[in-house]
Amino acid sequence: MSTLSQNAPTSKARREETEDDVRAKRRKMEEEKQRESEQVEMKKLENLLFGSLYNPVSFGEREADVEGSDLFRVDRSAVRQAPDSEDDDDDDDDEQVSDDERVIRKGEAAWEDEEEKEININIASVNRLRKLRKEEDEGLISGSEYIARLRAHHAKLNPGTEWARTDSQITDGDSSDDGGDNDDDDILRTNEDLVVKSGGSKLCSGLLEYSKQADANIADHSDAPINSVQFHQNAQLLLTAGNDRRLRFFQIDGTRNTKIQSIFLEDCPIHKAAFLPNGSQVIVSGRRKYFYSFDLENAKFDKIGPLVGREEKSLESFEVSQDSKTVAFMGNGGYILLVSTKTKELTGTLKMNGSVRSLAFSDDGKQLLSSGGDGQVYVWDLRTMKCLYKGVDEGSTCGTSLCSSPNGALFASGTDRGIVNIYKKAEFLGGKRKPIKTVDNLTSEIDFMKFNHDGQILAIISRMNKDSVKLVHVPSLTVFSNWPPPKQNMEYPRCLDFSPGSGFMAMGNAVGKVLLYKLNHYMNA
Repeated sequence: MSTLSQNAPTSKARREETEDDVRAKRRKMEEEKQRESEQVEMKKLENLLFGSLYNPVSFGEREADVEGSDLFRVDRSAVRQAPDSEDDDDDDDDEQVSDDERVIRKGEAAWEDEEEKEININIASVNRLRKLRKEEDEGLISGSEYIARLRAHHAKLNPGTEWARTDSQITDGDSSDDGGDNDDDDILRTNEDLVVKSGGSKLCSGLLEYSKQADANIADHSDAPINSVQFHQNAQLLLTAGNDRRLRFFQIDGTRNTKIQSIFLEDCPIHKAAFLPNGSQVIVSGRRKYFYSFDLENAKFDKIGPLVGREEKSLESFEVSQDSKTVAFMGNGGYILLVSTKTKELTGTLKMNGSVRSLAFSDDGKQLLSSGGDGQVYVWDLRTMKCLYKGVDEGSTCGTSLCSSPNGALFASGTDRGIVNIYKKAEFLGGKRKPIKTVDNLTSEIDFMKFNHDGQILAIISRMNKDSVKLVHVPSLTVFSNWPPPKQNMEYPRCLDFSPGSGFMAMGNAVGKVLLYKLNHYMNA
């Protein structure tokens, strides 16, 4: 009896533990079933709201074969009505639905106005619609084409954000290397002239769309002629310099144009000042035997010269190479002095037959063009320090200005008679001396010329007469008819520069002002 009484509590405890385990397992199974049920309900809800996320329909697969498709019913009775009795082959044919019926086209309008296709609109007769032209002589277009161009123009002015674009809208720059073939296809599909760089757009001729902004130096006008204006590569910084011996820097926004700094040179009225293309220094010169180099990072001026072995009394005129390695000064007796921007020492000289009046570097900095008193244009190879070619500039007795296009394909030569000849460089080097265009709209000596960043605009300035500035539309080789502005007094223009993206154009004149214009065609400053 004593043994049975001792084992009874132990058996009871074991039964209680077993019952607890069973209840725990049952509770665990119920929780798992509940979670599975909740997941099934969640999937059904997601499928109802967003479509089949977990079992997407693939091409060629019918909706009835997909789990959860009983939530939707596809009625094709309006498209195809099957008879009551058909053999097995006919049943198979009925189940095959054409791709045109299955594919939902994206971006299609739900309704179109047929009258739009019958209406013709003359986009050449309204000034604000000229921007929609693709060709210079284009006039009437259909209503549907008009709407398409308006939408394209709106998209150009209001580009979408990166995260909101679909995969098909990703640009070539964002896509992988596999998309290279598409670039070739796009080029073959268009007949547009390849006159602009990638990412640019074709500028229409005739009328130039622009708007006048506050003067670039409104914060500190000069009381002497402006001899140099130039934008820094960051597009916001502009330098101005002139006979008042001050080098000024402005932050350009088109409204306030805040002055950043003004530096006074006691012993040198500034004839020319220019940034190095890499933006690290400013070269400043005047009618002196020496010149200055201003280090932008350290805000420090260095006085360089006279140059060893040279007797020039003035180093006032120079050009800087596009690779920022060389400065070419105009010397005496037809000599061109080449100075290193790193060591500030004379590295070599070139010699023309006549006096040197103008210089222009090639786009890669390996060649140099020069012209002067003998009426010829010289092309120099700076690697061998030899003349590659020289030819007579048609109709010129004295060359006064040179300018090379950004891609190096064209160059322009101005003369003391007000004539500007535009050449294809490759043809000129090949012996063809006939210019592709002669611009004779000005009647006095050409003092300054400048191409904009994509080579679609060529600015020409003569300092002898008031408002004596012309802008040439390079693709069509015509002059913009509304420039200079008919109701604005530009006084005597002296220098000009385009911002890196051609959004702004700054022009200095003889009364100490730097006029600023916004070119509406270009979206970036």
